Amino acid sequence: MAGPAGAPRAERAGGGVDPHRVDVDAVRDSLAPEHAPRMRSYTVRAFDAAALELTLDFVVHGDAGIAGPWAASAAPGDEVLLLGPGGGYAPDPAATHHLLAGDESALPAIAVALERLPEHARGQVVVEVPGPGDELQLAAPGGVQVMWVHQGNEPPGARLVEAVRALPWREGDVQAFVHGEAGAVKELRRYLRLERGMELDRLSISGYWRLGVDDEGWRASKREWLADVEAAERPERALTA
Repeated sequence: MAGPAGAPRAERAGGGVDPHRVDVDAVRDSLAPEHAPRMRSYTVRAFDAAALELTLDFVVHGDAGIAGPWAASAAPGDEVLLLGPGGGYAPDPAATHHLLAGDESALPAIAVALERLPEHARGQVVVEVPGPGDELQLAAPGGVQVMWVHQGNEPPGARLVEAVRALPWREGDVQAFVHGEAGAVKELRRYLRLERGMELDRLSISGYWRLGVDDEGWRASKREWLADVEAAERPERALTA
């Protein structure tokens, strides 16, 4: 996110003003909604501390969106404001089986997770992409199977859900990472939580985006969406609420 000219700057911990940091909340409060900064969330693909290089993966859908067109025209010297990092998922080397599933929005996170798995790790990866030309080379341990499914003319996430449900279920300590379109994630969360009995502490699962809603709209409605999902997992409580 680029910092607006004249935006309120954040103070340093020891006093004074840091010219390279922007107080995003102050910026948002000082501007009309239509002029507020627009943010997009991305997974850190790699970071080289020695070279001070941060790698992010962007998908460019022509002229659509905000971040894609920016990335397509970005040049050395362009300035952006980065916030974070966030997120708390990391593959547990003690898990007996790993399930990683998502669409192209989850590909960077899945790629990083695969690189962090120990050599003895076992698991399955299912990634939905538009077509064969969108598949990437992923480095995975020998015991981890990578499966690509192509969206084709189906709604986003439909074939991902179908493929995950068709996998043979592995007994033992299963850890899962499932991210992508909110509707598909909701179905897979219900499958993993209610049909397979997975506990939340072994499950990183959330919608990265929602069909028909931009990023601002999705972030504004995500808490309500999560509440509905959690209520569906507790039908006996939902009926008496």
